[in-house]
Amino acid sequence: MEDRIARFATIWGRAIFPVTATSLTRVEFEQHLLPLTRTLVEALHARPFDASVAQRVGAELVAVHCTDPEALAGTLGVIESYLVLYCGPDGSGAEGAEEYRARCARLQHGIAAGFARALRERTLKEQEAIARSALTARTDAQQALHASEERFRAVFEGAAIGIGIADLEGNVLEVNEALLRMFGGMDGHVRGRNVSEWGHPDDTPHVWRMYGELVRGERESYRVEKPYYRHDGTVLWTNLTVSLLRDADGVPQYQLALMEDTTERRLLNLRLRYEATHDALTGLPNRTLFFERLEKALGGSQPPGGAGRFGLCYLDLDGFKAVNDSLGHSAGDRLLVEVADRLQSCATGPGEVVARLGGDEFVALTTGSDTEEKVTELAVRILSALSAPIRIEGRELSVRGSIGIVEGPAGERTPAEVLRSADITMYRAKAAGGNRFEFADAEADARAITRHGLTNALPAALERGEFFIEYQPLVHMHDGSIHGAEALVRWSHPQYGVLGPDRFIPLAERTGLIVPLGRWVLEESVRQARTWQREHGGSSLRINVNLSPTQLHHPGLVADTVAVLENSGLAPGALCLEVTESALIGADDELLEPLRRLAALGVDIALDDFGTGYSNLANLRRLPVSVLKLDRSFTKGMQQQPANPVDVKIVEGIVALAHSLELAVTVEGVETGAQAAQLRDLGCDTAQGWYYARPGAPDRIHTLSLSDAVPTPS
Repeated sequence: MEDRIARFATIWGRAIFPVTATSLTRVEFEQHLLPLTRTLVEALHARPFDASVAQRVGAELVAVHCTDPEALAGTLGVIESYLVLYCGPDGSGAEGAEEYRARCARLQHGIAAGFARALRERTLKEQEAIARSALTARTDAQQALHASEERFRAVFEGAAIGIGIADLEGNVLEVNEALLRMFGGMDGHVRGRNVSEWGHPDDTPHVWRMYGELVRGERESYRVEKPYYRHDGTVLWTNLTVSLLRDADGVPQYQLALMEDTTERRLLNLRLRYEATHDALTGLPNRTLFFERLEKALGGSQPPGGAGRFGLCYLDLDGFKAVNDSLGHSAGDRLLVEVADRLQSCATGPGEVVARLGGDEFVALTTGSDTEEKVTELAVRILSALSAPIRIEGRELSVRGSIGIVEGPAGERTPAEVLRSADITMYRAKAAGGNRFEFADAEADARAITRHGLTNALPAALERGEFFIEYQPLVHMHDGSIHGAEALVRWSHPQYGVLGPDRFIPLAERTGLIVPLGRWVLEESVRQARTWQREHGGSSLRINVNLSPTQLHHPGLVADTVAVLENSGLAPGALCLEVTESALIGADDELLEPLRRLAALGVDIALDDFGTGYSNLANLRRLPVSVLKLDRSFTKGMQQQPANPVDVKIVEGIVALAHSLELAVTVEGVETGAQAAQLRDLGCDTAQGWYYARPGAPDRIHTLSLSDAVPTPS
C-alpha cells in the first residue's frame, strides 16, 4: 500500500506542480503530497465513512500556494482516475466498487469545498490588506501626495482581485486590470458606466438596500455574493466587498469595490451537487434528493383552500434479478434506463417527481389537495407504461412491477415512516401476485413491523431464556389414564406477553433459528420426561416433541437426538417426534433416512395433522411412522350429538387403515364428552384436547383430575 500511495502522490505532483507557485522542487513537492495522500486513503477506507477530512486536504493545497484553478481541476481529475484504482480495495465486487467510487466522489467534493473555503479566506485577508492599504494611501495622500500615490497605484494595479472606485452617484472612475479581465477585457464596458446599470435578476433585495445605506453614509461597508452580466451576455459571479471612503473630515467621498471571481467555483459546486443528488445510471433524482423533496412535501405547507396532502408510489420490478442473472448486469442497466424513461413520462403533472432509490426500486411523488385520486391515476399510468415489452439485445422483455401506495395529509409522518409504510405495502402487492398496486393499511403495517421486531428479537430471546414449555396430556381413551404429554413451546415476550408458537415458529423457520430453538425444546422436554420418571417411580409417561421441516433437513438431527437421550438417561421408546404430514409429502429416501434411523433406535415417529396434506395413503407403508395424529378438522363434527355421519365414516376408515398398518391413532382437539365417547367407540387409541386439560406447567401432569374424561357407557 505504501508503494501505491507513493505512486499516487507522484502522479498527483506531476499533474499540479506546473501550475503551483512554490519554491519547492518537484521532488520536495511530491513528498509534501504524501501525508495528504495517506489522509485520503484512510478516509476512503474508514468505517464509518467521513468525507469532511478531505476539506483539510483542499485547505493544505492552498497553504502550499496551489491556488490556481487548474491545480484544483488537476487534483480532482487525478483523484477521480487513480485513487480507487491505486488505493482502493483488492478484489471487491461490483457493489463494493460502486461504494468506493461514491466515496471517491464525496472526497472530491470535500477537497473542492476545503480548497474554496481556504482560497476565500486567503482572498478575504488580501481584501482586508488592500482595503487597509487603500485607506492608508488616501490618508497619506493629504500629507505626502506623491509617495502615497505611488504606493496606492502599486497595490491597485498589482492586486490579483478586481478593484474599482466610483463616486457616490455610482459613476465608475477607476478600475484595475484584474477587474477588466473579469468583465471580458473591454475598458469601455466598465469604466465610465454607472453601477446602477449592473443589476441582475438574481440580485437579492438587500443588495441594493445596503448599497443605498452605504452611499448615504449610514454604513461603512457590506459584503455579498453578486452576479453581473458581461458584455457578451455570460454571467460573472463574484464575492463583492464595497467600502465607503471618507475624507479627513469624515465626509463620504468615494466607494471602493473589491471583487473576487467565483464563477468557476460556483459551476464546480453546482456540478458536484448535481452528481451528489442524481442517479449516475438513469439521471433521475437519487435517494438523497428525493428525501429532501419528500421532507418538503411532508412539511405541512397549507395550499389555498385546505391542508396539503401527498401521495407516494413505491415501485419494485418483479423478476428483475432473473434479468441480471440470465442476461448480465449490462442488460439489466439498460432495462433500468428504459424503465426510468417511462416513469419520467408518467410523472409530468405539477408537484410530481420520480426518483430511483437504488437497484430496481423507484418512487414517484405527487402533492396537492386531491392526491388520493392523483396517486391512483399515477400508479395506473406507471403499470400501463411498464406493460409494453422492452427490447434488449434482440429480446423482448416483459416488465412487471409491484407498487405500494401511501397517501395522506402532510405534517403527520416523517419521510422515513412514509417510505417504510410504502415498502411494506409494496411487498404486500408483490405477495399478492405482483403487477398491481396496494394502498397502505395501518393494521397491516403494524403486523409487519411486529413480525420484523419479533424476528430481530428471536436470537437474544433464546439467549436470555425467554422461552418456556407447557405440556398437554395425552390420554388413553379406553381408561382415561395419562399416556404422556406433548411439549408446546411458548415465548414470554417482555413487550407482547406470552406468545403462542404460531406467532414465532414461522419466523424462526425463515431465519434458521428453529434449529437451535428446536434442540433446546428437545433437551428441556426430554429432561422433564426423565424427571417425571424419577419422581413417579419409573412411570412410563412418553413425551411428544414437534419437529419442523427445517429440522428434518438438518444434518445433525440424528446425532443431536441421540446425544440428548444419552445425556438425560431417557429410553428412546419414551420419546415421540411429531412430523407434519405436509413436510413428508413427496419425501425421497434421503429425507426419510434420518427418521428411519431414529425409528430403528426405538424413537416413535408420529405423522401430525394427518388428513390435511392430501398425501397418497399408500405412502404410509414407506414412512417410518408408528402413530397417526388425526387433524381436528375431521372430529369437529362430533362435538355435538348426533355426530356428522360423514365425519364418522371418515374417522372410522382412517382408524381401520391405521390399525391394519399397526399404527396407533391419536386424536387432537377433543373438547366435549360426546366427542370423546364417539372417538373411543371408533377405536381411537389416545387423545388430547381441552376436554381433558389445557397445556400447563409440568407439575400439573400428575395432578389432573381426569375422571370425567371417560364417558359413561350408554
